[in-house]
Amino acid sequence: MPDLAALGRRAGELLKERKETVAVAESSAAGLISAALLAQPGASAYFQGGCVVYTYASRTILLGVPAEGFKDIRPSTEEYARRLARHARERLQTTWAVGETGAAGPSGNRYGDPAGHSCIAVAGPAEKSLTVETRSAGREANMWAFARAALELLEAALKEKA
Repeated sequence: MPDLAALGRRAGELLKERKETVAVAESSAAGLISAALLAQPGASAYFQGGCVVYTYASRTILLGVPAEGFKDIRPSTEEYARRLARHARERLQTTWAVGETGAAGPSGNRYGDPAGHSCIAVAGPAEKSLTVETRSAGREANMWAFARAALELLEAALKEKA
């Protein structure tokens, strides 16, 4: 995790310096985004919470979003990731939030996306989103790539609003 730890440290330092907070709602990254942010000493100053919303049930229970809150949007899209981030931000009352959704592998998801596909969004004073396509069926490597992209996107958003 050294690669992710450095990214988590940079984002954490910016958050601490500005006295801002972050929440995470991740799916196919499976907790790696939160782990990188929490691996930093003093993370309690900025990390308010995170959840792995791998199923509709977990999304509903952990983010408090009823099924109808997402019925008009297909999962594994940038808009879906934005909604995850916005709901996590609202639920945990943070300055920033990260939302991630995708297909880690070894096969694609039931929505037609191939393995290695992830959509990531940051909600806060600046909103950013992106789609990652690794073109790999390697589940673990994809999870690490998704987390790396999410932390890089968070850092870019934080710097944009510096």
